[in-house]
Amino acid sequence: MVKVVMSCRAERAMMAGVLIALLSVCLQGQTSPAGQNDPAPAASGVTPAAGAAAPAKAHDDRYVIGESDVLSINVWKEQELTRSIPVRSDGKISLPLAGEIQAAGRTPLQLEADITDRLRNYITTPEVTVMVEQINSQKFNIMGQIVRPGSYSLTIASTVFDAIAAAGGFRDFAKQKGVYILRQAQGGSQTRYNFNYKEFIKGKNPAQNIKLEPHDIIVVP
Repeated sequence: MVKVVMSCRAERAMMAGVLIALLSVCLQGQTSPAGQNDPAPAASGVTPAAGAAAPAKAHDDRYVIGESDVLSINVWKEQELTRSIPVRSDGKISLPLAGEIQAAGRTPLQLEADITDRLRNYITTPEVTVMVEQINSQKFNIMGQIVRPGSYSLTIASTVFDAIAAAGGFRDFAKQKGVYILRQAQGGSQTRYNFNYKEFIKGKNPAQNIKLEPHDIIVVP
């Protein structure tokens, strides 16, 4: 009788040991080191630096570069060629390796292609970006009975009223009601726009304060 009791107790102890061992294995699987059983992270879309593509080009392919404009030229991975360059009075710029290049009369996109062609002799697949940093070539002229007649950049005066202020205002005997703007059309014809300063400052006919365009001539009689 004693042997039977002892045998049962031994069997129960053995079963309990097996259950404890199984429980321990389960718990270890649930508490594995952080990240060991985590799913692989989703791709972030960021390419490693070693294989990074050239930055996207950001340029205006409609603007026509003119004299005195300041250009920002970036040659990817070529810091010595990346710089700001003013367009000279002859319409050209000078860039190391590329030499003298005609810039005036070209769009930024066209100039990019020109510089790229020149650099291919020295650099494998050059990536060039040209942006207009300062627009100094787009000007208007104001003449007549004005304090400071001359040529002015459109960046400092965009309307007729602004232009008069930028030029110092009227002289004593200026005909403020008879100001007019001459604008040259592509076909060679000329359009005249009248500007009555007296009316405008009284809030009448605000539409006559037109937005200026390059090469407009403002005449103050």
